[in-house]
Amino acid sequence: MKKILLAIVALGVSAMPLLAQHPAGHDPDKKMTAGPGTLPSGWKGRLDSGDKTLAGVKATQMGGGVHFMTGPAGIYYKPADKPAGAYEARATFTQMEPAAHPEAYGLFIGGANLDAATQKYTYFIVRQDGKYMIKRRNGNDTPTVVDWTDSPAIKKADSSGKMSNTLSIDVGKDKVRFLVNGTEVQSVDAAKVDTAGTPGLRVNHNLNLHVEGFAVKAR
Repeated sequence: MKKILLAIVALGVSAMPLLAQHPAGHDPDKKMTAGPGTLPSGWKGRLDSGDKTLAGVKATQMGGGVHFMTGPAGIYYKPADKPAGAYEARATFTQMEPAAHPEAYGLFIGGANLDAATQKYTYFIVRQDGKYMIKRRNGNDTPTVVDWTDSPAIKKADSSGKMSNTLSIDVGKDKVRFLVNGTEVQSVDAAKVDTAGTPGLRVNHNLNLHVEGFAVKAR
């Protein structure tokens, strides 16, 4: 009996690293490409892992939008986009099928040093259970501005698992407004988030996502 107990304990200890790598509620990254990932012309990307080859990500121009198949989580942006003063970033996100777990996606603003370890940006994301969140990225730190919050403004998935929502971030002098389908879900002081810098898209892992109408306009 003592030997059996010791064997069980040893098995549990050996399994701990695996549990740490794949905690409950998470699945391993799918690999959508065998080699380096692909992006449409004019776009750049960065994976959360720091891998700049975008291995495992496939993003293709489709109609007037970009279709993402991920893979690992990351950000995508056009370096030429550098708004100043008051502006609005907007895009329509259509999740084509349910994810194994509620995986988030949305917009980011205020991107700086996006190729470096000192990257900074603020992101506004939604997920398939009808919740949104606002966070900042500062190097390896991701402080929360607004934690996961339910909102009736978010259109949840239909019977096929498909859902579509238009997200926008309206940057003003003193306030930054976060909207879903034209409805303000949150407003924060501009000093509490990153506003000056490159805007773009954030797409978490293992998603089949179509993004239409990404635009940044002065106002």
